[in-house]
Amino acid sequence: MPDGLDRLWTPHRLTYISGPDRPADGHEKPSGCPFCLAPEREGEENLVVHRGDRVFVVLNLYPYNPGHLLVCPYRHLADYTELDTEETAELADCTQTAMRVVRQVSNAHGFNIGMNQGGVAGAGIAAHLHQHVVPRWGGDANFMPVIGRTKVLPQLLADTRALLAQAWPVPA
Repeated sequence: MPDGLDRLWTPHRLTYISGPDRPADGHEKPSGCPFCLAPEREGEENLVVHRGDRVFVVLNLYPYNPGHLLVCPYRHLADYTELDTEETAELADCTQTAMRVVRQVSNAHGFNIGMNQGGVAGAGIAAHLHQHVVPRWGGDANFMPVIGRTKVLPQLLADTRALLAQAWPVPA
């Protein structure tokens, strides 16, 4: 029986769920973890916006909104309590800088910032800690995601990455 819903097919998301980039043994080991591999990638596969001493900032490959960033420690650890003092400080500093840069580049009106600790809390990759920095704008929850259950992203990830990386401040 039809349910009255329209469908927008997004087969590219299947890669996230079960595609060839998903390691057979999951993301538990650094060898299969996208956050461990991201800083090593070059060219178009590189969505890293900033590389710090202890953490890096990367665009979310499956963003909720344009400019959705992830702040990740280089170390493969799952829980916020496992960060050392320096990692905690740099993660906080990079989160603040990410907010400033996204505001500068895209005039975000607000942000959702947070970590999902564990699979039961919604972490898609629970084995490697990462903090979400999701820009928000008035009206971004319009009829498309609410009624159409569709998110419109008006910019390619590579273009977003270039804008953010160019605007990221260089340490003095």
